[in-house]
Amino acid sequence: MFTAFAREADRLIALDLTHMDRDVAHPPILWADMVRPEAADAAQVSTLLGIDIPTLQEMEEIEPSARLYEEDGARFMTVPVVSGPDGEAPVLAPITFILGAASLITVRHVESRPFDLVIARRLRSNGATTAETLMLDLMDAIVDRLADMLERNAGQCDAVSREVFAHKAAGGAGGGAESRDLEAMLGRIGREGDLLTKLRESLVGLARLLSYWSTRSPRADRDLRDRIKTLQRDVQALTDHASFLSSKVNFLLDATLGLINLEQNQIIKIFTVAAVAFLPPTLIASIYGMNFDYMPELRWHLGYPFAIVLMIISSVLPFVYFRKRGWL
Repeated sequence: MFTAFAREADRLIALDLTHMDRDVAHPPILWADMVRPEAADAAQVSTLLGIDIPTLQEMEEIEPSARLYEEDGARFMTVPVVSGPDGEAPVLAPITFILGAASLITVRHVESRPFDLVIARRLRSNGATTAETLMLDLMDAIVDRLADMLERNAGQCDAVSREVFAHKAAGGAGGGAESRDLEAMLGRIGREGDLLTKLRESLVGLARLLSYWSTRSPRADRDLRDRIKTLQRDVQALTDHASFLSSKVNFLLDATLGLINLEQNQIIKIFTVAAVAFLPPTLIASIYGMNFDYMPELRWHLGYPFAIVLMIISSVLPFVYFRKRGWL
């Protein structure tokens, strides 16, 4: 489906396109927002505005020449954007901006909160509205959304960091519950790392789009150029912050894996010490379990208590020795 908007004074108005075609008088379309467009929707917009709409397969191309190009007087700019409702796993999906001489077409296959915010704001009186200012509003809203997600990502990393090193300070050693906690932390670190990777890819795409747009708009007014430069600085700052968070996620991953290895080594150490400690009693029991006709203690009344006491002493002495050496 798609929604078309026209300009009325200083705000947008939604158009009813149910029966709209070239033979029906209607206000000129300023913005056509296409969400999961079908072939009929793409054909209708192409007929109304004279611009071919790219398919999802074309939008997913990763080479720059397929994402940023000019065709029939319109600039096609595709950028991967992290989208998705709050509380759900975000997805990275391409969004195409088609900037014509007097109109803007956006093609997306996911719901995007920045678009909803811009539509709600522009339906009210909000100053001069052109295709380029609309696109700037959308870029600004997308950058703000990415910044909010980076802030939440940083908060989650801080929380995981506190839990990881609080666990170490508590001195948990080898318990099953402790190991399960660390495994859960690994899952959280993995999710935050995956989100951070998507955010960085989106920011790189935005930086390329803004650079392309600025070089292809030499005649833009000063206010437009200043807003583009401001967005470029914001995107660069967010990219640097994302790089810092990526290093932090890798550090937390290494630290968590190191703690898991330490706990596993502690468990193996306990079993090794126990095996060594019980080796002398096993040797004594093996000796007195041999089937010889003549053994000095075989018919001795105190032979059995003597063997038991000898095994206890041989078990305690290694534990005392290991405790003094700090191995236990």
